[in-house]
Amino acid sequence: MAYFNHVCLVEAPQAASFPFPQYVSDIIGICSLAASIEGDVESLVIPDNYYNSALFDSFERLLKRHRIELVGISSMTGGFNNAKRLAEIARTQGAFVVMGGFHPTAMHEEVLKLSSVDVVVAGEGENTFRELVLNGPSRNVKGIAFRENGGIVYNGPRETIRDVDTIAFPLRSLRPERYGEKGQDYSVDTIFTSRGCPWACSFCANDQMHKKWRGRSPENVVDEIALIHDPAKKKYLKIWDANFLTDIERVEEICDMMIERELTNFRITTETRAKDVLRSERVLDKLRRVGLKKIGLGIESPNQETLKLMKKKNTHDEVQKAIELASRYGIGTEGFFIIGHNNENKEDTKAYPEFARSVGLRKSLFFVMTPYPGTKVYREYEEKKKIVTHDWDLYNNFCPVIEAGTMTRTELATMMIYCFTAFGSLPSMIKRKSARQVCLVLLRDLFQHCVLLFGNKSLGEREVRDILYDSFLLLADNEAGVVEKKSSIKQMSKPFALTLQHSQGKQLAIEVHQNGEECKVLVKNDFSETKKRRNPVISLESLTGFVRNVPEDTLMGMLYRNECVRNNPDKWGTMFFPILGEPGMWSLLRQLTLLVYRSLNGSAGKP
Repeated sequence: MAYFNHVCLVEAPQAASFPFPQYVSDIIGICSLAASIEGDVESLVIPDNYYNSALFDSFERLLKRHRIELVGISSMTGGFNNAKRLAEIARTQGAFVVMGGFHPTAMHEEVLKLSSVDVVVAGEGENTFRELVLNGPSRNVKGIAFRENGGIVYNGPRETIRDVDTIAFPLRSLRPERYGEKGQDYSVDTIFTSRGCPWACSFCANDQMHKKWRGRSPENVVDEIALIHDPAKKKYLKIWDANFLTDIERVEEICDMMIERELTNFRITTETRAKDVLRSERVLDKLRRVGLKKIGLGIESPNQETLKLMKKKNTHDEVQKAIELASRYGIGTEGFFIIGHNNENKEDTKAYPEFARSVGLRKSLFFVMTPYPGTKVYREYEEKKKIVTHDWDLYNNFCPVIEAGTMTRTELATMMIYCFTAFGSLPSMIKRKSARQVCLVLLRDLFQHCVLLFGNKSLGEREVRDILYDSFLLLADNEAGVVEKKSSIKQMSKPFALTLQHSQGKQLAIEVHQNGEECKVLVKNDFSETKKRRNPVISLESLTGFVRNVPEDTLMGMLYRNECVRNNPDKWGTMFFPILGEPGMWSLLRQLTLLVYRSLNGSAGKP
């Protein structure tokens, strides 16, 4: 009989959610822990609503309703404050509390200062957690830290799991309902086909958690894929390895087995290095056939000196060739960039979106340098006193917690939005044929930017408006985007424009011009050419007021269902229609409709 026989597992949600459905948690980590002890305990449960703010109430109800001896809490840095709250709830119900994950691994002494936490599991958890559940805490269990006689005992690191095929498949059947789906039926799901990474980038915490790269056998990977494959419903599958293309022969065998077993009803995304894409040319067609739609590339910076400091071994030529090669096989690419390096300033950062376009990227994400505990970057920024806050709620890649170069936290947030706008919004606006179409594109993008900024709980509506407005000011009086004219662009006899209004008397004109074979966007303080015409007006006050009142859970639910419909357009009714019955949805849609109507018709009033 096990030392603990009634176990509850929970993943602490990130403090901020962002408008990217691929980042909604699939709780694969705690499902793997569950699988490791499934045959050893009498009961094993996971609370409902683990992915949203209703988690805490459902967790407390679960503890009151069921006999629970041990609660295991997994936490990333951005969810650590929520992990503390969960631990306090568990303690009030008399449970023994174990905490693990990236943040506790890096900060076990800090975590054990909490009276509500009994043990920290450091590093890979499956074997350590199982031994703890079977035998209880003691100096004989490697990989744990606990309090004893007023001090902290750390039993030293446990060796990583050498044969990763021995790790049981995640117990997905335990997963509660999420947007109408449960268990193995999730339309967005995650699989890890390997552990660790062959590289040690200075900003990444993977090295302290999983160490060196170890790949699962192709047979083992494909057997797990078969469990979640649904021939009647295309799923979005995230192969979330640190570097999926590390072993090309292994990847090819995985593809061959998926094709042979007809396990190809997926839209797959993964991440790797540019060099690995170039090495994998012979398997790209097979990857496309099994469903690979997008490869995320960690490009990080256009500045070679910065890459050297980060120990990131990219070259611009390799990046461009990798993007071209993937495109040739019908696979999209997304570039990941990090701004906020100690050796860079505003002017250096302005080069990021221009570089991203120059290498042929159509999608990019611009993160702010976040020094996660345990990384080399954390030590570097801490030593230079560049870390401004240790509010873990803000440690999520989009909320600046540092000062870098000559840039403050607010300036870093402004530069992040500038990069998104200069790279994505401006080229998209150029392709439109009227001021109203441009207005809709910009409203969509500004909505997303607002959500990113409001993830920083310390920012109010005024600060968010300032950041959005200042990001456009950086574009003022520059030719912000130039593309060759395409056949879809209607020849314009004169420019069309819209107004971006911060407050009364503080506004910018955004104009789209076409001259011969070129289109460009101009952001102007001078309204002399456009003030006589009635243009669409985007009021930042109206927009931020609306976004501030959109519940995070509702927004993510809409985006999640949209992702499902995108993959299964023939099922749009059954997948998207149920959201209309959720509380407050009709009021939200009415407010959104009014905001769009007033913007298109040149009214800047609040909705």
